[in-house]
Amino acid sequence: MILEEILTHKRKEIEELKLRFPISRIQDAIHRREPSRPFFPAVSGERGIHIIAELKKASPSHGVIREDFNPLQIAELFDLAGADAISVLTETTYFGGRPSYLRTVRRVTQLPLLRKDFIINRYQIYETALLAADAVLLIATILTNEELKSFIEESKKLFIEPLVEVHTENDLKKALDAGATLIGINNRNLQTLKVNLETAERLLRHVPKGITPVIESGISTYADILRFKSLGATSFLIGTIIMESDDIVKKLRELKGAPS
Repeated sequence: MILEEILTHKRKEIEELKLRFPISRIQDAIHRREPSRPFFPAVSGERGIHIIAELKKASPSHGVIREDFNPLQIAELFDLAGADAISVLTETTYFGGRPSYLRTVRRVTQLPLLRKDFIINRYQIYETALLAADAVLLIATILTNEELKSFIEESKKLFIEPLVEVHTENDLKKALDAGATLIGINNRNLQTLKVNLETAERLLRHVPKGITPVIESGISTYADILRFKSLGATSFLIGTIIMESDDIVKKLRELKGAPS
């Protein structure tokens, strides 16, 4: 399965990173990083539509999504179009991302940045701080209860907002038990890579008041967004449909409900 393949590769990658750049060096260096930008207020709230626009060159389910992938230029377009935050893929082998994109993008926008990767080791939380990300994606299904709780706590100590991704009722319970307050509901099954918007419809009913849901995967139109707004969701993480667009600004504004 592709998920296991990715995780096996990630474990090897982390061990190599630890040898080249030990965590003690990262811990020393992060004290000199610039202050975090407020991610949670930017992507939450009961009014309006909050979009986390995603910088994504490729994915296992789509292959190469955007050939002319220029992170600096695209981030500027996100800013111009009214995105509320930017998700940056830093996984290299399967998504065509790079950790360095976070620092690159930070130079051209004041929007808060989310690091999106497969976080499976405490080392990566400190690495995320060093990369100057304001938030980090934690995937509930690939972490134990203890790991998820620990990573949430560690992130907050480093002023990084944890966005905890779930796909099932069990994932959601794990996230809530671990103390998550910002929960991404992923319509994509990470095992099969299939997308079903009914996943978010089902799980939204179980999200308690005071917890902010972020709808992920499969959102392609303003009608999709209105569908979930009617269920109480106002925050969305959207990548592929924006990256495929010939006019990023126009597409993002359409998703926000601006007239054509």
